[in-house]
Amino acid sequence: MAMIHPKRLAQLVRKWQRAKTVARDDEACCTTSPVADKGHCAMYTADGRRFEVPLAYLGTTVFGELLRMSREEFGFTCDSRITLPFDAVVMEYVMCLLRRNASEEVERAFLSSVVMPCQYPSCTVPHVALHQQLAVCSSKRVASYGVPLTTTI
Repeated sequence: MAMIHPKRLAQLVRKWQRAKTVARDDEACCTTSPVADKGHCAMYTADGRRFEVPLAYLGTTVFGELLRMSREEFGFTCDSRITLPFDAVVMEYVMCLLRRNASEEVERAFLSSVVMPCQYPSCTVPHVALHQQLAVCSSKRVASYGVPLTTTI
């Protein structure tokens, strides 16, 4: 068996420690804490994305309805996380609406497009309405009734 020179051994140890530190730093940036920041509540979308929602938003009509939908879809238990029954794109839109203090009409239009029940797999009306609303928010302006603006994005 060959002996490793002490200097070479010290180099390998330092290299291993640096690699371990980098791996730990990478892991820390990708891992989300189970505890939300102060003044926020952690919620997850159906596709697993985590959002920290300001507590002030929880008193809004929009979040009241979204939490009701979540309870109906997944139920609430004290040992599980709050999961909302839609994907991250919809949640980003909700956060955009609330950040911009959208009018009640816009909130109602959003809720009617999300909450509207559809019993048939071929039903696409809610999806069309939702895509129209997403276009409104992504245009950096919120229209008063959730319909697309006539200007191009």
